[in-house]
Amino acid sequence: MSRAGAAKFRELTREECNELLARNHVGRIAFSYHDHVDIEPIYFVYEDEWLYGRTGEGTKLRTLAHNRWVAFETDEVAALLDWKSVVVKGALYLLEPGGAQRETYDHAVDVLRRINPEALRADDPTPHRTALFRIHADQVTGREASTRD
Repeated sequence: MSRAGAAKFRELTREECNELLARNHVGRIAFSYHDHVDIEPIYFVYEDEWLYGRTGEGTKLRTLAHNRWVAFETDEVAALLDWKSVVVKGALYLLEPGGAQRETYDHAVDVLRRINPEALRADDPTPHRTALFRIHADQVTGREASTRD
C-alpha cells in the first residue's frame, strides 16, 4: 500500500511517447565521439517516427559525421515528482537541399516552418542554423512520475 501523495513511477506506452513528442518542440540531443559525450538543446518537430531539427555548422556536425547514432530527450515537468520524459535513440541524417534528398529536405523545411514560419527565410530569427537533419526514432522509451491518484 502506498502512502498518500507518494510518487508513482511507470513506463509510458509508445502511443503516449508519440503524443508527448508531437506536442513538444524543445529537447536535448546527445552525441559522442571517442571518449567525449556532449548534449545540446534543440528545437524539433516530431512526425511519423522522425524528429526534424536544424543546427549551425560547427563541432557538432563534424562529430556527427563520424558517429551519427544519437540520443534525444524531451520532458514535460509540472513539479518535482510530476513529470513525463521520453528518450529517442536513432541515427541522425543530415539533409541536403539538392539532389536525391531534395524532397526530404523540402519536407523538413515545411515541417520546421510549422513552429517557426520564418525558418530559412529572410526574417529567420536564427539564420546561422542552416543545417537540417532528421533522426529516426529507432528506440523510444518514456517514464512518468506522478503524485496523483
